[in-house]
Amino acid sequence: MKTAALICYGLLGLPLAMAALPVYVQIPNYYTTQLGLPLAGTGLILFFARLIDTIQDPFLGKMIDKIKSDNPYWLLSSTLLLGAAFYGLWLPPNYIRQEEYRLLLWLGLMLILAYTAHSMLNIAYLTWGAGFKASTTATNSAKKNSSLLGPAAWRETFGLGGVILASIVPAWILQTPTVLRQDYLWQYSLGFGLILMLSIMLLIKASPRPELHQLQAPIYLRQMFAAPTFRRLASVYFFNSLSVAIPATLLLFFINDQIRTPEKTGLYLAGYFIAGASGLPLWIQFAARYGTQFAWQVSMLLAVGSFIGAAFLGAGDSTAFLLVCIVSGLVVGADLALPPVLLAENVKEKNSLASYYGVWSLISKLSLALAGLSLPLLHLLGFQSASNIGLNTVSNLVPNSTTNLIPDKPQLALIISYALIPCLCKLIAFQLLRKSRS
Repeated sequence: MKTAALICYGLLGLPLAMAALPVYVQIPNYYTTQLGLPLAGTGLILFFARLIDTIQDPFLGKMIDKIKSDNPYWLLSSTLLLGAAFYGLWLPPNYIRQEEYRLLLWLGLMLILAYTAHSMLNIAYLTWGAGFKASTTATNSAKKNSSLLGPAAWRETFGLGGVILASIVPAWILQTPTVLRQDYLWQYSLGFGLILMLSIMLLIKASPRPELHQLQAPIYLRQMFAAPTFRRLASVYFFNSLSVAIPATLLLFFINDQIRTPEKTGLYLAGYFIAGASGLPLWIQFAARYGTQFAWQVSMLLAVGSFIGAAFLGAGDSTAFLLVCIVSGLVVGADLALPPVLLAENVKEKNSLASYYGVWSLISKLSLALAGLSLPLLHLLGFQSASNIGLNTVSNLVPNSTTNLIPDKPQLALIISYALIPCLCKLIAFQLLRKSRS
Protein backbone atom coordinates (compact mmCIF):
# COMPACT_ATOMS: atom_id res chain seq x y z
CA MET A 1 0.00 0.00 0.00
CA LYS A 2 1.31 3.45 -0.87
CA THR A 3 2.31 5.71 2.00
CA ALA A 4 0.20 8.62 0.72
CA ALA A 5 -2.91 6.44 0.69
CA LEU A 6 -2.21 5.22 4.21
CA ILE A 7 -1.79 8.83 5.36
CA CYS A 8 -5.22 9.63 3.91
CA TYR A 9 -6.58 6.74 5.96
CA GLY A 10 -4.69 7.60 9.14
CA LEU A 11 -5.53 11.32 9.24
CA LEU A 12 -8.99 10.73 10.71
CA GLY A 13 -7.28 9.44 13.84
CA LEU A 14 -6.29 13.03 14.64
CA PRO A 15 -9.75 14.62 15.07
CA LEU A 16 -11.15 11.44 16.65
CA ALA A 17 -8.45 11.68 19.32
CA MET A 18 -9.02 15.43 19.66
CA ALA A 19 -12.67 14.67 20.47
CA ALA A 20 -11.96 11.73 22.78
CA LEU A 21 -9.52 13.55 25.08
CA PRO A 22 -11.82 16.36 26.23
CA VAL A 23 -14.83 14.06 26.49
CA TYR A 24 -13.00 11.58 28.72
CA VAL A 25 -10.38 13.72 30.51
CA GLN A 26 -10.94 17.48 30.36
CA ILE A 27 -14.72 17.88 30.43
CA PRO A 28 -15.26 16.55 34.00
CA ASN A 29 -12.73 19.03 35.37
CA TYR A 30 -13.96 21.85 33.10
CA TYR A 31 -17.56 21.55 34.25
CA THR A 32 -16.69 21.26 37.95
CA THR A 33 -13.90 23.80 38.37
CA GLN A 34 -14.69 26.26 35.55
CA LEU A 35 -18.50 26.08 35.27
CA GLY A 36 -19.26 25.30 38.90
CA LEU A 37 -21.04 21.94 38.78
CA PRO A 38 -20.85 19.72 41.90
CA LEU A 39 -18.40 16.84 41.81
CA ALA A 40 -20.93 14.14 42.72
CA GLY A 41 -23.56 15.32 40.22
CA THR A 42 -21.00 15.52 37.42
CA GLY A 43 -19.75 12.01 38.21
CA LEU A 44 -23.24 10.55 38.05
CA ILE A 45 -23.97 12.30 34.75
CA LEU A 46 -20.71 10.88 33.38
CA PHE A 47 -21.62 7.40 34.56
CA PHE A 48 -25.11 7.32 33.04
CA ALA A 49 -24.02 8.98 29.78
CA ARG A 50 -21.21 6.47 29.41
CA LEU A 51 -23.55 3.63 30.29
CA ILE A 52 -25.93 4.64 27.48
CA ASP A 53 -22.96 4.91 25.14
CA THR A 54 -21.75 1.47 26.19
CA ILE A 55 -25.09 -0.21 25.47
CA GLN A 56 -25.45 1.23 21.97
CA ASP A 57 -22.06 0.26 20.54
CA PRO A 58 -22.85 -3.38 19.62
CA PHE A 59 -25.96 -2.19 17.77
CA LEU A 60 -23.92 0.41 15.90
CA GLY A 61 -21.46 -2.33 14.96
CA LYS A 62 -24.25 -4.48 13.51
CA MET A 63 -25.54 -1.51 11.50
CA ILE A 64 -22.07 -0.87 10.07
CA ASP A 65 -21.75 -4.55 9.10
CA LYS A 66 -24.98 -4.17 7.11
CA ILE A 67 -24.23 -0.86 5.38
CA LYS A 68 -20.40 -1.35 5.16
CA SER A 69 -17.74 0.71 6.88
CA ASP A 70 -17.07 2.94 3.84
CA ASN A 71 -20.67 4.15 3.48
CA PRO A 72 -20.28 7.93 2.82
CA TYR A 73 -23.71 8.87 4.18
CA TRP A 74 -22.95 7.19 7.49
CA LEU A 75 -19.56 8.87 7.71
CA LEU A 76 -20.78 12.35 6.81
CA SER A 77 -23.80 12.31 9.13
CA SER A 78 -21.71 11.16 12.08
CA THR A 79 -19.13 13.83 11.24
CA LEU A 80 -21.71 16.62 11.44
CA LEU A 81 -23.09 15.24 14.70
CA LEU A 82 -19.65 15.00 16.30
CA GLY A 83 -18.73 18.55 15.27
CA ALA A 84 -21.93 19.95 16.78
CA ALA A 85 -21.54 18.00 20.03
CA PHE A 86 -17.89 19.08 20.39
CA TYR A 87 -18.95 22.71 20.09
CA GLY A 88 -21.81 22.22 22.55
CA LEU A 89 -19.58 20.64 25.20
CA TRP A 90 -17.12 23.52 25.27
CA LEU A 91 -19.64 26.34 24.75
CA PRO A 92 -22.95 25.77 26.53
CA PRO A 93 -25.34 28.72 25.97
CA ASN A 94 -25.49 31.39 28.65
CA TYR A 95 -29.07 30.62 29.64
CA ILE A 96 -28.04 26.99 30.22
CA ARG A 97 -25.23 28.08 32.56
CA GLN A 98 -27.57 30.12 34.74
CA GLU A 99 -29.13 27.06 36.42
CA GLU A 100 -27.25 24.08 37.79
CA TYR A 101 -29.87 21.53 36.73
CA ARG A 102 -29.91 22.94 33.18
CA LEU A 103 -26.15 22.65 32.92
CA LEU A 104 -26.22 19.08 34.23
CA LEU A 105 -28.87 18.12 31.66
CA TRP A 106 -26.94 19.91 28.92
CA LEU A 107 -23.76 18.08 29.88
CA GLY A 108 -25.57 14.72 29.76
CA LEU A 109 -27.16 15.45 26.37
CA MET A 110 -23.95 16.70 24.76
CA LEU A 111 -21.99 13.75 26.13
CA ILE A 112 -24.51 11.27 24.70
CA LEU A 113 -24.41 12.99 21.29
CA ALA A 114 -20.60 13.13 21.32
CA TYR A 115 -20.30 9.50 22.41
CA THR A 116 -22.76 8.33 19.75
CA ALA A 117 -21.13 10.26 16.91
CA HIS A 118 -17.64 9.22 17.99
CA SER A 119 -18.68 5.55 18.10
CA MET A 120 -20.36 5.79 14.70
CA LEU A 121 -17.11 7.04 13.20
CA ASN A 122 -14.63 5.05 15.24
CA ILE A 123 -16.19 1.60 14.77
CA ALA A 124 -16.48 2.18 11.01
CA TYR A 125 -12.92 3.50 10.96
CA LEU A 126 -11.42 0.49 12.77
CA THR A 127 -13.41 -1.89 10.55
CA TRP A 128 -12.21 -0.05 7.43
CA GLY A 129 -8.56 -0.48 8.48
CA ALA A 130 -9.00 -4.13 9.43
CA GLY A 131 -10.41 -4.75 5.92
CA PHE A 132 -7.02 -3.96 4.36
CA LYS A 133 -5.68 -7.34 5.42
CA ALA A 134 -7.84 -9.27 2.98
CA SER A 135 -6.78 -7.06 0.08
CA THR A 136 -3.12 -7.99 0.39
CA THR A 137 -1.54 -10.88 -1.47
CA ALA A 138 0.80 -11.79 1.35
CA THR A 139 1.01 -15.48 2.12
CA ASN A 140 3.20 -15.67 5.20
CA SER A 141 1.99 -14.67 8.65
CA ALA A 142 4.61 -11.95 9.15
CA LYS A 143 3.50 -10.04 6.07
CA LYS A 144 -0.17 -10.46 6.95
CA ASN A 145 0.55 -9.18 10.42
CA SER A 146 2.40 -6.21 8.91
CA SER A 147 -0.58 -5.40 6.67
CA LEU A 148 -2.66 -4.88 9.81
CA LEU A 149 0.02 -3.04 11.77
CA GLY A 150 0.68 -0.55 8.95
CA PRO A 151 -2.77 1.13 8.96
CA ALA A 152 -2.84 0.91 12.77
CA ALA A 153 0.51 2.69 12.98
CA TRP A 154 -0.65 5.62 10.83
CA ARG A 155 -4.02 5.77 12.60
CA GLU A 156 -2.49 5.90 16.07
CA THR A 157 0.35 8.23 15.04
CA PHE A 158 -2.16 10.81 13.89
CA GLY A 159 -4.23 9.97 16.96
CA LEU A 160 -1.35 10.83 19.24
CA GLY A 161 -0.90 14.07 17.32
CA GLY A 162 -4.56 14.78 18.02
CA VAL A 163 -4.24 14.23 21.75
CA ILE A 164 -1.15 16.43 21.85
CA LEU A 165 -3.14 19.24 20.26
CA ALA A 166 -6.07 18.58 22.57
CA SER A 167 -3.71 18.58 25.54
CA ILE A 168 -1.98 21.85 24.82
CA VAL A 169 -4.63 24.09 23.26
CA PRO A 170 -7.51 23.77 25.79
CA ALA A 171 -5.05 23.90 28.71
CA TRP A 172 -3.70 27.17 27.34
CA ILE A 173 -7.19 28.54 26.62
CA LEU A 174 -8.41 27.82 30.16
CA GLN A 175 -5.47 29.80 31.55
CA THR A 176 -6.42 32.92 29.56
CA PRO A 177 -8.56 35.76 30.97
CA THR A 178 -12.27 34.96 31.14
CA VAL A 179 -13.15 37.75 28.73
CA LEU A 180 -11.10 36.07 25.97
CA ARG A 181 -11.90 32.45 26.78
CA GLN A 182 -15.20 32.16 24.91
CA ASP A 183 -13.71 33.48 21.66
CA TYR A 184 -10.75 31.12 21.88
CA LEU A 185 -12.99 28.12 22.58
CA TRP A 186 -15.15 29.07 19.58
CA GLN A 187 -12.07 29.22 17.34
CA TYR A 188 -10.84 25.91 18.73
CA SER A 189 -14.19 24.23 18.03
CA LEU A 190 -14.26 25.67 14.50
CA GLY A 191 -10.74 24.42 13.82
CA PHE A 192 -11.70 20.97 15.05
CA GLY A 193 -14.71 20.90 12.71
CA LEU A 194 -12.59 21.85 9.69
CA ILE A 195 -9.96 19.19 10.45
CA LEU A 196 -12.68 16.57 10.94
CA MET A 197 -14.37 17.37 7.62
CA LEU A 198 -11.04 17.37 5.73
CA SER A 199 -10.13 13.99 7.24
CA ILE A 200 -13.45 12.45 6.24
CA MET A 201 -13.18 13.73 2.67
CA LEU A 202 -9.66 12.33 2.30
CA LEU A 203 -10.78 9.01 3.80
CA ILE A 204 -13.68 8.71 1.34
CA LYS A 205 -11.84 9.98 -1.74
CA ALA A 206 -8.20 8.91 -1.39
CA SER A 207 -7.86 6.11 1.19
CA PRO A 208 -7.49 2.46 0.15
CA ARG A 209 -10.87 0.79 0.18
CA PRO A 210 -11.57 -2.10 2.55
CA GLU A 211 -12.45 -5.39 0.95
CA LEU A 212 -16.23 -5.68 0.57
CA HIS A 213 -17.34 -8.95 2.11
CA GLN A 214 -20.50 -10.74 1.18
CA LEU A 215 -23.38 -10.44 3.61
CA GLN A 216 -23.86 -13.25 6.05
CA ALA A 217 -26.22 -14.02 8.93
CA PRO A 218 -25.79 -11.50 11.76
CA ILE A 219 -23.61 -12.53 14.67
CA TYR A 220 -24.96 -12.13 18.20
CA LEU A 221 -23.27 -11.42 21.51
CA ARG A 222 -23.77 -14.95 22.79
CA GLN A 223 -22.02 -16.32 19.69
CA MET A 224 -19.05 -13.99 20.15
CA PHE A 225 -18.58 -14.82 23.82
CA ALA A 226 -19.05 -18.52 23.15
CA ALA A 227 -15.63 -18.47 21.49
CA PRO A 228 -12.96 -18.99 24.21
CA THR A 229 -10.38 -16.88 22.39
CA PHE A 230 -12.62 -13.83 22.14
CA ARG A 231 -13.85 -14.29 25.70
CA ARG A 232 -10.28 -14.22 27.02
CA LEU A 233 -9.33 -11.24 24.90
CA ALA A 234 -12.43 -9.37 26.07
CA SER A 235 -11.44 -9.92 29.71
CA VAL A 236 -7.92 -8.71 29.04
CA TYR A 237 -9.17 -5.66 27.20
CA PHE A 238 -11.62 -4.77 29.99
CA PHE A 239 -9.02 -4.71 32.77
CA ASN A 240 -6.47 -2.97 30.56
CA SER A 241 -9.04 -0.32 29.58
CA LEU A 242 -9.98 0.18 33.23
CA SER A 243 -6.32 0.72 34.07
CA VAL A 244 -6.29 3.60 31.57
CA ALA A 245 -9.77 4.99 32.22
CA ILE A 246 -9.39 5.59 35.97
CA PRO A 247 -6.28 7.82 35.79
CA ALA A 248 -7.70 9.55 32.70
CA THR A 249 -10.78 10.52 34.72
CA LEU A 250 -8.76 11.64 37.74
CA LEU A 251 -5.72 13.13 36.01
CA LEU A 252 -6.57 16.81 36.36
CA PHE A 253 -7.66 16.35 39.97
CA PHE A 254 -4.35 14.62 40.73
CA ILE A 255 -2.40 17.44 39.10
CA ASN A 256 -4.42 20.15 40.87
CA ASP A 257 -4.71 18.59 44.31
CA GLN A 258 -1.76 16.22 44.72
CA ILE A 259 1.04 17.68 42.59
CA ARG A 260 -0.58 21.17 42.84
CA THR A 261 0.85 22.56 39.64
CA PRO A 262 -2.25 23.10 37.44
CA GLU A 263 -0.36 25.64 35.33
CA LYS A 264 1.81 22.77 34.02
CA THR A 265 -1.10 20.58 32.91
CA GLY A 266 -0.37 21.19 29.23
CA LEU A 267 3.27 20.26 29.77
CA TYR A 268 2.38 16.97 31.48
CA LEU A 269 -0.10 15.96 28.80
CA ALA A 270 2.20 17.02 25.97
CA GLY A 271 5.11 15.10 27.50
CA TYR A 272 2.96 11.99 27.86
CA PHE A 273 1.61 11.99 24.32
CA ILE A 274 4.80 13.14 22.60
CA ALA A 275 6.53 10.22 24.31
CA GLY A 276 3.67 8.02 23.10
CA ALA A 277 4.17 9.20 19.52
CA SER A 278 7.90 8.54 19.81
CA GLY A 279 7.40 5.04 21.18
CA LEU A 280 4.67 3.94 18.77
CA PRO A 281 6.96 3.03 15.82
CA LEU A 282 9.09 0.94 18.17
CA TRP A 283 6.07 -1.01 19.39
CA ILE A 284 4.92 -1.59 15.81
CA GLN A 285 8.35 -2.96 14.86
CA PHE A 286 8.52 -5.04 18.04
CA ALA A 287 5.07 -6.52 17.40
CA ALA A 288 5.88 -7.25 13.76
CA ARG A 289 8.96 -9.18 14.84
CA TYR A 290 7.83 -10.94 18.03
CA GLY A 291 4.05 -11.01 17.70
CA THR A 292 1.27 -8.68 18.72
CA GLN A 293 0.32 -10.54 21.90
CA PHE A 294 3.84 -10.77 23.29
CA ALA A 295 4.50 -7.10 22.56
CA TRP A 296 1.34 -6.11 24.43
CA GLN A 297 2.41 -8.20 27.44
CA VAL A 298 5.79 -6.50 27.59
CA SER A 299 4.16 -3.07 27.40
CA MET A 300 1.88 -3.90 30.35
CA LEU A 301 4.80 -4.68 32.64
CA LEU A 302 6.64 -1.54 31.57
CA ALA A 303 3.51 0.53 32.18
CA VAL A 304 3.16 -0.73 35.76
CA GLY A 305 6.85 -0.20 36.46
CA SER A 306 6.67 3.41 35.33
CA PHE A 307 3.27 4.49 36.65
CA ILE A 308 3.58 3.09 40.17
CA GLY A 309 5.92 5.97 40.98
CA ALA A 310 3.03 8.45 40.89
CA ALA A 311 1.78 7.03 44.20
CA PHE A 312 4.82 8.43 46.02
CA LEU A 313 4.62 12.00 44.70
CA GLY A 314 3.24 15.04 46.47
CA ALA A 315 3.02 18.81 46.30
CA GLY A 316 5.74 20.40 44.20
CA ASP A 317 7.04 17.15 42.65
CA SER A 318 6.44 18.50 39.17
CA THR A 319 9.69 17.28 37.62
CA ALA A 320 9.22 13.77 38.97
CA PHE A 321 5.61 13.70 37.77
CA LEU A 322 6.69 14.87 34.32
CA LEU A 323 9.18 12.00 34.27
CA VAL A 324 6.40 9.56 35.19
CA CYS A 325 4.28 11.00 32.36
CA ILE A 326 7.10 10.63 29.83
CA VAL A 327 8.14 7.11 30.79
CA SER A 328 4.56 5.81 31.02
CA GLY A 329 3.79 7.63 27.77
CA LEU A 330 6.44 5.63 25.95
CA VAL A 331 4.30 2.51 26.34
CA VAL A 332 0.91 4.06 25.54
CA GLY A 333 1.43 3.41 21.82
CA ALA A 334 1.15 -0.32 22.51
CA ASP A 335 -2.22 0.13 24.25
CA LEU A 336 -3.50 2.17 21.32
CA ALA A 337 -2.29 0.16 18.33
CA LEU A 338 -2.01 -3.47 19.44
CA PRO A 339 -5.44 -4.45 20.90
CA PRO A 340 -7.43 -3.74 17.68
CA VAL A 341 -4.82 -5.63 15.66
CA LEU A 342 -4.88 -8.57 18.08
CA LEU A 343 -8.66 -8.72 17.81
CA ALA A 344 -8.58 -8.71 13.99
CA GLU A 345 -5.95 -11.46 14.02
CA ASN A 346 -8.16 -13.71 16.17
CA VAL A 347 -11.61 -13.12 14.66
CA LYS A 348 -12.65 -15.85 12.25
CA GLU A 349 -15.86 -14.18 11.02
CA LYS A 350 -14.19 -11.47 8.91
CA ASN A 351 -17.56 -10.40 7.50
CA SER A 352 -18.65 -9.36 11.00
CA LEU A 353 -15.62 -7.33 12.09
CA ALA A 354 -17.70 -4.23 12.79
CA SER A 355 -19.88 -6.22 15.21
CA TYR A 356 -16.76 -7.36 17.05
CA TYR A 357 -15.38 -3.82 17.15
CA GLY A 358 -18.76 -2.69 18.48
CA VAL A 359 -18.35 -5.06 21.42
CA TRP A 360 -14.70 -3.95 21.74
CA SER A 361 -15.93 -0.39 22.02
CA LEU A 362 -18.60 -1.48 24.53
CA ILE A 363 -15.91 -2.98 26.76
CA SER A 364 -13.78 0.16 26.58
CA LYS A 365 -16.70 2.40 27.44
CA LEU A 366 -17.95 0.16 30.20
CA SER A 367 -14.57 0.67 31.84
CA LEU A 368 -14.94 4.43 31.35
CA ALA A 369 -18.41 4.33 32.91
CA LEU A 370 -17.03 2.49 35.94
CA ALA A 371 -14.14 4.95 36.12
CA GLY A 372 -16.66 7.79 36.25
CA LEU A 373 -17.87 6.39 39.58
CA SER A 374 -14.50 7.30 41.09
CA LEU A 375 -15.69 10.92 41.32
CA PRO A 376 -18.70 10.35 43.60
CA LEU A 377 -16.58 7.82 45.53
CA LEU A 378 -13.98 10.49 46.24
CA HIS A 379 -16.77 12.85 47.25
CA LEU A 380 -18.12 10.30 49.75
CA LEU A 381 -14.62 9.92 51.21
CA GLY A 382 -14.48 13.66 51.85
CA PHE A 383 -12.25 14.69 48.96
CA GLN A 384 -12.85 18.21 47.64
CA SER A 385 -10.89 19.87 44.86
CA ALA A 386 -8.56 22.65 45.96
CA SER A 387 -9.88 24.67 43.02
CA ASN A 388 -13.23 24.91 44.82
CA ILE A 389 -12.18 25.38 48.46
CA GLY A 390 -9.09 27.57 48.18
CA LEU A 391 -5.54 26.55 49.06
CA ASN A 392 -5.21 28.88 52.01
CA THR A 393 -8.14 27.43 53.93
CA VAL A 394 -6.95 23.85 54.25
CA SER A 395 -3.75 23.16 56.13
CA ASN A 396 -3.08 19.78 54.56
CA LEU A 397 -2.82 21.38 51.11
CA VAL A 398 0.18 23.52 52.08
CA PRO A 399 3.37 22.29 50.33
CA ASN A 400 6.23 21.08 52.53
CA SER A 401 4.10 21.03 55.71
CA THR A 402 4.25 18.05 58.04
CA THR A 403 0.72 17.10 57.03
CA ASN A 404 1.99 16.60 53.50
CA LEU A 405 4.22 13.74 54.62
CA ILE A 406 1.30 11.56 55.65
CA PRO A 407 -1.74 12.18 53.43
CA ASP A 408 -5.09 12.44 55.17
CA LYS A 409 -7.90 10.07 54.25
CA PRO A 410 -9.32 12.11 51.31
CA GLN A 411 -5.87 12.66 49.77
CA LEU A 412 -4.95 9.01 50.31
CA ALA A 413 -8.16 8.02 48.49
CA LEU A 414 -7.05 10.14 45.52
CA ILE A 415 -3.58 8.55 45.51
CA ILE A 416 -4.93 4.99 45.68
CA SER A 417 -7.59 5.64 43.04
CA TYR A 418 -5.29 7.43 40.59
CA ALA A 419 -2.11 5.35 40.85
CA LEU A 420 -2.48 2.04 42.70
CA ILE A 421 -5.81 0.66 41.47
CA PRO A 422 -4.86 1.18 37.77
CA CYS A 423 -1.59 -0.71 38.31
CA LEU A 424 -3.52 -3.58 39.89
CA CYS A 425 -5.90 -3.68 36.92
CA LYS A 426 -2.97 -3.69 34.51
CA LEU A 427 -1.38 -6.64 36.32
CA ILE A 428 -4.66 -8.57 36.17
CA ALA A 429 -4.81 -7.90 32.42
CA PHE A 430 -1.22 -9.10 32.03
CA GLN A 431 -1.93 -12.33 33.89
CA LEU A 432 -5.05 -13.05 31.83
CA LEU A 433 -3.19 -12.38 28.58
CA ARG A 434 -0.28 -14.55 29.66
CA LYS A 435 -2.63 -17.47 30.37
CA SER A 436 -4.27 -17.09 26.97
CA ARG A 437 -0.96 -17.31 25.13
CA SER A 438 -0.87 -20.48 23.11
